[in-house]
Amino acid sequence: MTRSEVDMNTLTDQQAAVDAVPLEEIDVSRPELFQNDTWRPWFARLRREAPVHFRADSVNGPFWSITSHELIKEVDINHEVFSSEAGGIAIVDADEINTEELQGESFIQLDPPRHSPQRKAVAPSVAPNNLTELEPIIRERAIDILENLPVGETFNWVKEVSIELTGRMLATLFDFPYEERHKLIYWSDITTNVPQVTGDDSIDMKKRQEELMKAAGVFYQLWHERAAAPPKFDLISMLAHGEDTKNMHENPGLFLGTLLLLIVGGNDTTRNSISGGVIALNQYPDEYQKLRDNPSLIPNMVSEMIRWQTPVIHMRRTALQDIELGGQNIKKGDKVVMWYLSGNHDEDVFEEADRLIIDRPNARAHVAFGFGIHRCMGNRLAEMQLRILWEEILKRFHTVELVDEVTRLPNNFIRGIKDVPVRLHPI
Repeated sequence: MTRSEVDMNTLTDQQAAVDAVPLEEIDVSRPELFQNDTWRPWFARLRREAPVHFRADSVNGPFWSITSHELIKEVDINHEVFSSEAGGIAIVDADEINTEELQGESFIQLDPPRHSPQRKAVAPSVAPNNLTELEPIIRERAIDILENLPVGETFNWVKEVSIELTGRMLATLFDFPYEERHKLIYWSDITTNVPQVTGDDSIDMKKRQEELMKAAGVFYQLWHERAAAPPKFDLISMLAHGEDTKNMHENPGLFLGTLLLLIVGGNDTTRNSISGGVIALNQYPDEYQKLRDNPSLIPNMVSEMIRWQTPVIHMRRTALQDIELGGQNIKKGDKVVMWYLSGNHDEDVFEEADRLIIDRPNARAHVAFGFGIHRCMGNRLAEMQLRILWEEILKRFHTVELVDEVTRLPNNFIRGIKDVPVRLHPI
């Protein structure tokens, strides 16, 4: 019996247990579902029986779950009814994770008309012409990472490749001191590390806030340096010289919130898709062989890896008025959660949705980057990093072999992976 057949049998047993749970008791926000990778049957049942599902009580209060691909898109584009600004973008309420000194805010948390000016200020950094300039830099750094890996020894792919490549690229995008690039990864990690998201009540929220204030101090210094110098093509300089954003530093929450958004966005999508892609190819070795036989499939495979992994598990909106959706009556003020991970595994859209199929015809139909005005600004950059990395992997290694159990993070917002133990087999 193959690994995928074993997984399918396990999934069937899990589905039977999930189907026995009363519908109203289902809570798909539990972080352990993602740490244990047992989320599939829960979302499958909601898509089948209640694609607009109400949970009356949870750690984060009552909320609606939107789990079908079609309805997720319907909510995501309707910013006149479903607001990012009213309560934040995560299932945890924004005021529960911020202090009075620092109320985080960024353009992903804003509705029109406030949303567009800030987004437009930094969008040129990931415009096609700039991506063309970045490609050789990404390739150079990917090659350097791969050439220095310990061939024949077991190591953690997340630490040595996924984190290292994203850290190097973040430092480039921010023109951040290269030798201190791991600070960017650290700040990204603690941004989403709160008890309501991870289920870990031992998190020291005071220390977290102190660390974020240190980040703010570093960014204020860089901001003033860039504002006093001629405009450059890094994210901080663009904001400091942008007509609509040049005074952003006068609003501490907006300032740090925007920079943390750009860091998290640049870190989590690429980092966890790099890790998830290795897991998926090992889980479906026939697809790995298909890749070796036809490397031209890499661009499509990248989209499929992002769909299969779905680095951002959910986004939240708040209803600004009563509305009927999917046969359910959502009330003004209700918390509405779009589960992108579920939408990307919707059987009505993706055949054999739980499988990685690297030549899947509609792989790019995924909603991992969101949909509508809040669609991930750096999606092309993330795809380019993954494409280049896999082009260089195939030149050097026959197999990146998964040799032990994967360790995932308890988190209902970012589908994080901590440890992917691998061994490299050269060509």
